[in-house]
Amino acid sequence: MQKIILYTAIVLVAFVTKLNAQEVAALDPSAGWSERQTVEGSYKMQIQNVTIGDRQNVSSIKSIEKKVEGFGNIMKSIKPDLYLGKTVRLTGYIKSENVKSWAGLWMRTDYYKSKVLSFDNMQNRGISGTTDWAKYEIVLFVPQDATVISYGAILVGTGQIWFDDIKLEVVDDAIPETGSIKGRDVKQISFETRAEAIANQIEMITTEEKKALKQEVKAIDDQVESGKISKEKGDELKLSIATERAKNIETQVAVEEEKLAQLVKDKVDGKFAEDKTKANKNGGTRIVFGGSSKDNLGDYQTEINLSSLKVYNGKKDYFEKQSKRTTSQFVFAAGLNNVVTEGESLNGSDFRVWGSHFYELGLTYNSRIFKNHNLLHAKYGLSLMYNNLRATDNRYFVESGNQTNLQTASVNLDESRFRSVFFVAPVHLEFDFSGKRTDKEGNSYFKTHDSFRLGIGGYGGVRVKSKQILKYEENGNDIKIKEKGDFNASDFTYGLSGYIGYGSTSLYLKYDINPMFKNNNIDQNNVSLGIRFDFN
Repeated sequence: MQKIILYTAIVLVAFVTKLNAQEVAALDPSAGWSERQTVEGSYKMQIQNVTIGDRQNVSSIKSIEKKVEGFGNIMKSIKPDLYLGKTVRLTGYIKSENVKSWAGLWMRTDYYKSKVLSFDNMQNRGISGTTDWAKYEIVLFVPQDATVISYGAILVGTGQIWFDDIKLEVVDDAIPETGSIKGRDVKQISFETRAEAIANQIEMITTEEKKALKQEVKAIDDQVESGKISKEKGDELKLSIATERAKNIETQVAVEEEKLAQLVKDKVDGKFAEDKTKANKNGGTRIVFGGSSKDNLGDYQTEINLSSLKVYNGKKDYFEKQSKRTTSQFVFAAGLNNVVTEGESLNGSDFRVWGSHFYELGLTYNSRIFKNHNLLHAKYGLSLMYNNLRATDNRYFVESGNQTNLQTASVNLDESRFRSVFFVAPVHLEFDFSGKRTDKEGNSYFKTHDSFRLGIGGYGGVRVKSKQILKYEENGNDIKIKEKGDFNASDFTYGLSGYIGYGSTSLYLKYDINPMFKNNNIDQNNVSLGIRFDFN
């Protein structure tokens, strides 16, 4: 088991993305600041655009209701890289007017959204009434486990404050902390808490990037509809932002996967003490890669599923998450790839049957259509599809005007491979025959991907890139050529797809309705057949 865990950790570490050190202050003094309030419309906030006497770029928080339940604050969140394991001091100047409750500076360090490591908001020494400019400070220790530092100014209730010259600096460790939660007193964060926090962060990254992509695409569509830009320009912009968002997901998730891999290694090396109370009640922690077995998951046992990047805190939590009306899956598919040529059979294909392949990586959401019935599901998400073709008879692709055709090489090719990469949105109607389940305690729940499944639907998306790879020997030297270009390939793809299988494994078929090349005299449509895994 430990060998499997270590192997998994090594694979994950391969996706390492190093974080650059963060600058203490941005060139734009207002960059990174944001405003928040408990009840929308309770406060008017201005970020570094107020002038008072000889002070410029002053920020202000002012209540606009006679009675306010809650608070308003202006804040900034930064990466803690420069301050880990150090004592820091936050200073700033504040002026107040008619503050009925209290106001002050505030600062907090967190481990993702799971745990507050240190905190001070000056509540025990808050500013009230009307006061002139005065300097205030907060001192906190930043634990090594911190993932974010947030700070700013806060006004509770009614009144107005102005603040200026907010600075964050490293100070001597001998200076005592001022916070109600002191960083030096924080206990070790448990393995379970860390794993769940990282898994939640990975899911949040994907969700936020998809949400941002949807908003950007809508904005471009609005511009096309209003005539501000052409449809061609709109398609170009959408391709660009889709590629960028995909890269963002890949980069950010790689960072979290590295942390998860290191966490698993630390667990294997015995750096986390097991909770003996839970262990005595069928507890402890287990690490799974692939399918999970609910039957032997203890009531107090934690399962870390590396394939789906999910954490289950006991059997009850497992059932609740698995029987949600909408669940998420990590999709991996691979198999054979070829083309259907107009007027020809696959037996006479221009491409090697066993040498041509495809693979797909994606994230999908599976929503049960009816609240109290498990048969019909809507399955949708985003995927990267890689289609590879290896030509027969020592041939390779050559562009001739607006057409792209196969041509016999003048040298003996050891490798001739053409790859196209697509960013697509698959949508399927899934028939899931898992039915309704009942556990040993008599609790009923719905479970997906636990029996026979059938999915029919399609996909649509954009081509991210095309590349041709040629290898051959010349004068005793191995030559490798990588050609990147348009190759007159279709910029968009759309097609039909379906799968049939049991549990998380299914037979997968895809067929591109649009031709592979835009202007060729004979249409060639990509077709793929392989195995698909939906890790729930």
